[in-house]
Amino acid sequence: MTSRELVLDTLNFCNTNGRIPRQLWTLLWAQEKYGGVIDKIRSDFPDDISGADVVLSDPPAKSGHPDIIGTYVDEWGSTFHNIQRGVIGEVKNPQVPTGDDDWDMAEKIKFPEGLLTFDHDCVNRCCADSPRFMMGGCCPRPFERLQFIRGTENFYMDLMDPPPKMMEFIRRLHDFYCRKLTLWAKTDVDGLMMMDDWGAQNNLLISPAIWREMFMPMYKDYIDIAHSHGKKAFMHSDGNILEIIPYLIDLGLDAVNAQLFCMGIENLAKFKGKITFWGEIDRQHLLPCGTVEDIDRAVKLVYNTLWDNGGVIAQFEFGPGAKPENAYQIFDTFSKLR
Repeated sequence: MTSRELVLDTLNFCNTNGRIPRQLWTLLWAQEKYGGVIDKIRSDFPDDISGADVVLSDPPAKSGHPDIIGTYVDEWGSTFHNIQRGVIGEVKNPQVPTGDDDWDMAEKIKFPEGLLTFDHDCVNRCCADSPRFMMGGCCPRPFERLQFIRGTENFYMDLMDPPPKMMEFIRRLHDFYCRKLTLWAKTDVDGLMMMDDWGAQNNLLISPAIWREMFMPMYKDYIDIAHSHGKKAFMHSDGNILEIIPYLIDLGLDAVNAQLFCMGIENLAKFKGKITFWGEIDRQHLLPCGTVEDIDRAVKLVYNTLWDNGGVIAQFEFGPGAKPENAYQIFDTFSKLR
């Protein structure tokens, strides 16, 4: 089986004979500190999921670098202040600050239309040349983008009594993401991804009722765009998102990348066979502090609780603090389970 076939069978819960597909995410910290270990992991356990090259004919302006200490300005004009190498910082001066006019300033924000100018032929060639499951380079993130633009505290207060001009900006933002997703959906990629970090350590960051009213319809549109073009829909969200997983399943989301151990593996057993858990193994405690024996037990727990001829993709993030032997052990144990 090719990697593409392996991932598709896993997403469709018909992987009866193949191994568990895998994907490694690495941060700059790990690349600089344990580059040799990463090379060995990638050699012994190659990724089954990859991304197509993105070549823009009209790239939007940005400056700095998200992984370097200092100031980074992204394609939207949001300015991040980075204080640790390898970890993107925070927006300290949002584009829509507190003031008498508040969301009036949003009218001046320039959307990065240049991101829509990617070379479709280049993407399709990458897909044709690779046996891997190919992910599109789109990734809508409305909740996080609104925080970058408004500031988290101000935006949370706005959600309690949404200003009309904020709602108008959200409509424009959603339209941009839908247009971007649709363009990517017309290429030969296999999946489309979206992301928003919705969870704190123990619960959602906002009221579930507000999430259902304001953001769930957006995700429905994103997932529908993917499925209407024959693509699988993937989503990343950090934190404890247990309350919204049933709704994501109802929307037809194919795979979710989430902090399983933050939510408790036993609490996820009821979703077995309904959605694919695209990672991850605990990077808060086990990867930096556990033993290889702890990792072995954790991987087996995920498999025994969630695998149903599919439903699990072996994925984790190799980031600050992680022990290299633990990182290697994750894929080593997964490889022996099938």
